[in-house]
Amino acid sequence: MLDLEKYGVTVWEEEKVLSFRQKLLAWYDENKRDLPWRRSKNPYHIWVSEIMLQQTRVDTVIPYYERFLEWFPTVESLANAPEERLLKAWEGLGYYSRVRNMQTAAQQIMNEFNGKFPSTYEGISSLKGIGPYTAGAISSIAFNLPQPAVDGNVMRVLARLFEVNHDIGNPSNRKIFQAMMEILIDPDRPGDFNQALMDLGSDIEAPVNPRPEDSPVKDFSAAYQNGTMDRYPIKAPKKSQFPSILML
Repeated sequence: MLDLEKYGVTVWEEEKVLSFRQKLLAWYDENKRDLPWRRSKNPYHIWVSEIMLQQTRVDTVIPYYERFLEWFPTVESLANAPEERLLKAWEGLGYYSRVRNMQTAAQQIMNEFNGKFPSTYEGISSLKGIGPYTAGAISSIAFNLPQPAVDGNVMRVLARLFEVNHDIGNPSNRKIFQAMMEILIDPDRPGDFNQALMDLGSDIEAPVNPRPEDSPVKDFSAAYQNGTMDRYPIKAPKKSQFPSILML
């Protein structure tokens, strides 16, 4: 377990953690978005949605998701799909390596897991194209495993809750937020907990024009209470890819 104190993060006592979970999940139950992949616990369906949602807006993904499952309703059908039809199903989403990796992973499932979607975090993580966030999302939503799904939205919310003075854009700092989530995540409803933080971070605590006063967990937020919302999350500007030109 990572020693969060070394990174300047003091996590709450158990009673406060329990209260936070309760408030967040109560808000989620009342306000969660009705999305087609949230009507299913099928790991294949959740996997398809998570890969499509990488670098693509939710409203854009919905029709693609529905058509993809119509064309490839099972892992086996995806594993055996002709490349031309596979790419046609993805046309317009871009980043075609995503769907190629999905087919490779589907073939892995057929060959290494006897056609059954792996049900452990380690098994899911072994699939082509699946990183820690996606493995955490599938594990928690489909299999109810207490695995965090840490993306930019979640890091933004956590940075404000605890006034985390570490750059969320630095990949080496992800472990800090992962360790925080391992303490905070609700063990009984891990999938809903992850999705609640994602919803909160994508709307009320969005990167642009946030509405922190509407947050169901504002009473827990150190940044809100201390009036430092504008400082968090910390994210250093990207360095220019082009060298500066000196004007002589």
